[in-house]
Amino acid sequence: MRKNMGNADRTIRLVVAAVLVVLYFSGVISGTLGLIGIVVAAIFTLTTILGYCPLYSLIGVKTCKVREV
Repeated sequence: MRKNMGNADRTIRLVVAAVLVVLYFSGVISGTLGLIGIVVAAIFTLTTILGYCPLYSLIGVKTCKVREV
């Protein structure tokens, strides 16, 4: 897997994940919507750590500025 996410994209995903987790645990979102939010937060966190988004690969998007050799 080559990185396909830039730093700005990774930062935005991490912030969104943190907001979703805070909203869930503070009780603002709950039930099915809350569980969907937690799953999305987990996916965003995992893709942020890896620097790779499978969906980006499928649609041909690359926000990373690293040159390929």
